Amino acid sequence: MKTDDIDIAGQADLKIGVVPVINLEWTQKIHRDRASRGYSTEAVTDTILRRMHDYVHVICPQFTETDINFQRVPVVDTSNPFIARWIPTPDESLVVIRFKSPRGIDFPYLTQMIEGSWMSRANSIVIPGPKMDLAMQLILTPLVARMVSRSKRA
Repeated sequence: MKTDDIDIAGQADLKIGVVPVINLEWTQKIHRDRASRGYSTEAVTDTILRRMHDYVHVICPQFTETDINFQRVPVVDTSNPFIARWIPTPDESLVVIRFKSPRGIDFPYLTQMIEGSWMSRANSIVIPGPKMDLAMQLILTPLVARMVSRSKRA
């Protein structure tokens, strides 16, 4: 959260965003709310519509403050989440990992260690969906170790 008076993001040493693309997010919400909460599709749709302003003005802007974003992107049709019968699995997805500042990130090492990965931009790598846990370990472990080392020296 960041306003003229409040800057929560400025207090964190490492900000990580994990988010599905919006139609996947809606598909997941619709399935969860219908199956575990007993809501109708219409009730879930109303909830989504009521939250749209906050999504646009609060949720999305948070991801410009993150240091690293992990975004799951399905490679199956999710064009109408309101009629989707299944939630796409990790095997049916790719993950786009975007680094706010790619300096110090060893992209050749990551693409070598994560089979099926490639660079899509100078600050982004794309990986197969099932490799997200591995990618998080390979990326975050050295970053956290550096932060701990710096804090011990301070």
